[in-house]
Amino acid sequence: MDIIRIIFAILLPPLGVFLQVGLGMHFWLNILLTLLGYIPGIVHAIWIIAKK
Repeated sequence: MDIIRIIFAILLPPLGVFLQVGLGMHFWLNILLTLLGYIPGIVHAIWIIAKK
């Protein structure tokens, strides 16, 4: 399942974070990071998924 989340994190970072933690603080932070720059959103999403 983590492979699918990582693929979603690369294609659409907030979706990968949502699948991992739901509508928490990390989800909203990831949306902000993705809007500020796509790469920071990807890095944050992969970090959240790998932290598990």
